[in-house]
Amino acid sequence: MININSKYESLISELKTQSPFEPELAMVLGSGLGDFADSIETVKSIPTSSLKGYPKSTVQGHEGYIHFSKYGGKNLLIFQGRIHFYEGYNLYECILPSHIAVSLGCKKIILTNAAGGINTNFVPGDLMLIKSTNSINLMKELTEVLGVPTPEEKNNFLNFPSEYINSKIHEAALDEKIHLKEGVYWFGKGPSYETPAEIKMMAKFGNDAVGMSTVHEAIYAAVKGLEVSAISCITNYAAGISPNKLDHSEVMETAENVKGKFERLIKRVVELL
Repeated sequence: MININSKYESLISELKTQSPFEPELAMVLGSGLGDFADSIETVKSIPTSSLKGYPKSTVQGHEGYIHFSKYGGKNLLIFQGRIHFYEGYNLYECILPSHIAVSLGCKKIILTNAAGGINTNFVPGDLMLIKSTNSINLMKELTEVLGVPTPEEKNNFLNFPSEYINSKIHEAALDEKIHLKEGVYWFGKGPSYETPAEIKMMAKFGNDAVGMSTVHEAIYAAVKGLEVSAISCITNYAAGISPNKLDHSEVMETAENVKGKFERLIKRVVELL
């Protein structure tokens, strides 16, 4: 078993020293959604490159900053950029934002991502509230990090996604007149996009969107007692749904077009929590 507490003891200590307040709510911003961090009050920004042992993000659209921010009377911890399994990192490195959120005393976390749409009723630009995920591709790695969960941790996991946060996300969508979809998110390790045959299989198993993040972050945070919710921005059709070739630039372009809607939703959610 990997002891994540000892691995990142000095990094957590450094963040606690630099933290201007104890955050209530953490957010991880997915591909192309990082501009949200620039739309609210920033109290302190820390480049992750300045933190010894923090993995470097190599993906376009993931800036690599930790922001201590304020909005709606809430103290926020915002991760502008995330660490992906497909970048060659270990799982314990990929869940570092969730571990930091737990260690700094956050009670809630909202995870966001860019995802490919499997459900043919979805179109690029839709926002999908994740109601369930798979973890089948991560069982070995999660066991190495979490060990054998205690009965309390098992009960915590059953609380994902948080009914309370999800209810506030639905309320926020109504307030902002945003048509919010709901669906099941399939996690793939990457680094390549899925094949059309794999997408057909996922559709048959009831999945609505596919991506390469979020699930392990959500499971770790939930097991450790945080209330967790997650939102996908459908940035492209998954392989085989559309005749067009998949490209990360399409992901970034759609995220750019939808960022206004995304910002309105998240700001209202923060106000309601």
